[in-house]
Amino acid sequence: MQTEQLRDFILSKIEDLKGRDIQVLDIRDKTDVTDFLVICSGNSKTHVRSIAKHVALEAKHVGEVALGMEGEDDGEWVLVDFGPVVAHVMQDSTRDFYQLEKLWG
Repeated sequence: MQTEQLRDFILSKIEDLKGRDIQVLDIRDKTDVTDFLVICSGNSKTHVRSIAKHVALEAKHVGEVALGMEGEDDGEWVLVDFGPVVAHVMQDSTRDFYQLEKLWG
């Protein structure tokens, strides 16, 4: 799957589980580590975990295996790394604190 297709796939899977305030940051001109950050909010720890797991599982079904997943135990901020696209699923308080959009935008 091409990078833009993977980005769009991740967006659709976040939307499946009603992720909120979805933002996509194109950071190709800022780092070589990844191309896109997909950031969204969940309503609770359970919701954050569910969104991240859904993204990883659905991607696996189409042959895109996540390189790693971090933060699943805590559920405040779960990162799903697909290489060129990294999904950040966060609770509102965590998202407000770290302000990834401001940092990378």
